[in-house]
Amino acid sequence: MADSRRQDRVGALIQRELSEIIQRSVKDPRVAFCTVTQAEVSPDLKYVDVKVSVIGDEVQKDKTLAGLKSAAGFLRREIGNRLTLRYSPELRFAIDESADYLFKIDGLLKSVTSEDETSEEQATDLS
Repeated sequence: MADSRRQDRVGALIQRELSEIIQRSVKDPRVAFCTVTQAEVSPDLKYVDVKVSVIGDEVQKDKTLAGLKSAAGFLRREIGNRLTLRYSPELRFAIDESADYLFKIDGLLKSVTSEDETSEEQATDLS
């Protein structure tokens, strides 16, 4: 139980620090439009699975992922300098698809709502 709380705390710290480092220190234009949405730390604190949200299409997402993987060494070193951990964890990046999924669901809900309003207007016009 205490280990999972430590993992959560370290993950939150890493997420905050990575966000700041990416926004202020990474000069690669490929990573300009990404947001760190989650940092999940392994039980031994040696690996961090980092989820990022990217504004753009699939090509932009691929470029951002490539930019982050290219900057992984720099980011790992910066995390090691900022946080007092025994090991500087290896960063593994992945695209967070949950935002896209939410936009898709929102669009579907809006289309259903507009269809309902249209059918109600037609029913009102007929009576």
